[in-house]
Amino acid sequence: MIPNKVTVAGIDYAVIQVDEIDNNPLQMGQILYQKSLIQIKHGMSENKKEQTLVHELLHACFNESGFEEQDEDMINRVSIVLYQVLKDNKLYFGNTETS
Repeated sequence: MIPNKVTVAGIDYAVIQVDEIDNNPLQMGQILYQKSLIQIKHGMSENKKEQTLVHELLHACFNESGFEEQDEDMINRVSIVLYQVLKDNKLYFGNTETS
């Protein structure tokens, strides 16, 4: 489930799904810091949308922590692993049930 809003360091980021990002059919997500907006490409599988959201959230975390320049390869690698950890341990996207 993709939320409509996430909060990072006290900043509310709207999350919207769009048909295309910057006229690039290959781009899956984007964060616009000044607008506090995360865009996720519509039409992908739910897993891909969630993984993309985690990627954009890492960008938000780094930006709100003062890292203006970010290594896209590092963000990509860490976001893939973080998504897997959150998902496999049921620590994500509104799942509040415990076993």
